[in-house]
Amino acid sequence: MSGKLFLVFFLFVTMVFQSFVSDEDFHPYHVGSVEINYNAKSRTFEVTGRFFLDDMENGLGKKYGGSFHFNDEKYKAKLNDALQKYCSEYFKLKADGKFLKVNYIGYEEDQESVDIFLESEPVATPKKVETAVSFLYNLFDDQINIVHIIVNGQRNSEKLTYPNRYLYKQF
Repeated sequence: MSGKLFLVFFLFVTMVFQSFVSDEDFHPYHVGSVEINYNAKSRTFEVTGRFFLDDMENGLGKKYGGSFHFNDEKYKAKLNDALQKYCSEYFKLKADGKFLKVNYIGYEEDQESVDIFLESEPVATPKKVETAVSFLYNLFDDQINIVHIIVNGQRNSEKLTYPNRYLYKQF
């Protein structure tokens, strides 16, 4: 009987201590993905970044101050403004040696992740694509961004680990 009492006491103490541990301790991986897909019909790069919601909320909060909450309609305008600025600073794109203007389109969220959509200005089919991707590097020194560049169906992927942010691919 005392063994059962000890087990109940141990579980109770464990639950109490877990309530004091931050969410970051339960989220040990800091990974995002960025797909840069050249659309031959529109002659633009369509970019989709996918990140954990809590990481992006914390990254925006650290960068701009205040709180940001996805899945809450009253923060939508604030999030759009912040994401537009954030993306322009932490994502750059070049095609054949020319920097491209990249426009923020919007975002979609679900329970655990957020997709951020960007689109470049029109450009002829590139032979060389260069990008600088540093999403969430302002928050984590172990952030990994997996970057996929797709031109004419040819996919090149690479893992960028903080502090490395540059990727060059020939097509």
